[in-house]
Amino acid sequence: MDRSTALRAVAATVVAAVAFTGCSAVMPGALDQGPPVALTGTGPGVTDSTVKVVFVGVDLGTTGSTLGFRTADAGDLPAQVKALEEHVNANGGIAGRRLQAVFRSYEASNDSPAAEEKLCNQITQDDKAFAVVLTGQFQSNARPCYASRGTLMLDATLVPNDDATYARLSPYLWSASYPGYDAFVRALLASLDGEGFFTGVDAAGVVAADTPVNHAVYERLAEPELRRLGVAPAVSWVDTTDLGTLNAGLNQAVVDFRSRGVSRVMFLGGARLASFFLTTAAAQSYTARYAVSSFDNPAFLVNNPGTIPVAALDGMVGIGFNPSQDVPDSGLPFPGGDAERACLDILAKGGQSFKTRENARVAVTYCDAALLLHAAAKDLGANLNAAAFARAAAALGDRFTPAAGTRGLLGGDRRAAGDGYRVLAYDTGCSCFAYRGEEKRFAG
Repeated sequence: MDRSTALRAVAATVVAAVAFTGCSAVMPGALDQGPPVALTGTGPGVTDSTVKVVFVGVDLGTTGSTLGFRTADAGDLPAQVKALEEHVNANGGIAGRRLQAVFRSYEASNDSPAAEEKLCNQITQDDKAFAVVLTGQFQSNARPCYASRGTLMLDATLVPNDDATYARLSPYLWSASYPGYDAFVRALLASLDGEGFFTGVDAAGVVAADTPVNHAVYERLAEPELRRLGVAPAVSWVDTTDLGTLNAGLNQAVVDFRSRGVSRVMFLGGARLASFFLTTAAAQSYTARYAVSSFDNPAFLVNNPGTIPVAALDGMVGIGFNPSQDVPDSGLPFPGGDAERACLDILAKGGQSFKTRENARVAVTYCDAALLLHAAAKDLGANLNAAAFARAAAALGDRFTPAAGTRGLLGGDRRAAGDGYRVLAYDTGCSCFAYRGEEKRFAG
């Protein structure tokens, strides 16, 4: 088997992972008319003495063993949830009520719109949860389903939501760990320009998930800014609905970029499009310099040299806001800031410890969600509902710092707490990604 044929076989395997791992991210659609939103009274899952919150964990065991990709062990997720429950209840609970934390495992190999509808029904109808912590729920029907049921969402999934999506699903959709999409795109393009990514070229390829959110952000922010920088964007919209459309889109993107002489490529929409494109490009012997960000899961790129061509990583640059999936502990001491140390202490009291920051990547987002609920609901008393939570969370301003990041900011139209980032670049010396320069703020 020659190299090209082998790479095509690998590409087929990687692309197959989309159907099973839920990486074929489709952004939320418009919210249908949901339940009335009021500042008084209680939301679903709230009694005089308890409040129920469901933490979703994605099980990648079957897909990992079947498809051969590697992800760091995230530890005992139910035990992590229990440790957070014990901490919150020992410190006043949620609005004076005892937190009932429920863990639900979601099998990645079964991911589909029907499976996510079923999960939404389980959480909103069977569990009757006040809030759900989402990890890996990527299908287009997921978030609108929870919002239409009046269930608060604390989204810990590395897929971007723009300001319009947060507004459309208000007051139900929040991220306790990550930034909003609009601020991210502005920061990414400014950083790429500052790093000389576009120097010497007059065009750049954009591989983008074909979703309403991506179209809106591309047309409103990315395309005008690229043109202002003197770069003509060559966008390739990739339909991630199924294997056929995904594979066709990736291959067509490579053909288009080669025909246009594109030597710089960036990605929009997360969904591990970077991983899939790199493999497809290698199978067609197409090479370019790539932009990367936390939404592209840099750790996955490094951890899977059998799937991701190592040569494609050389020269990668972009921005990072999620240390647990950006850089190794040798590049950023673990534990780091006060928020991360506080969460690790909470988890340690519940018997949970982590060898590396990457092992703690899910636990810290669970912790962010639990602590944001705890902090915002502190004085709500009888009125524990989504609208009252939204007002209280916004009032926290910069007093809430995500353990999954380094800075936090809520308030105004900001419903995504992540507010710190640094330039991120591949380092051939360590065969890893590393941060460069000083930290900046998305809101700056």
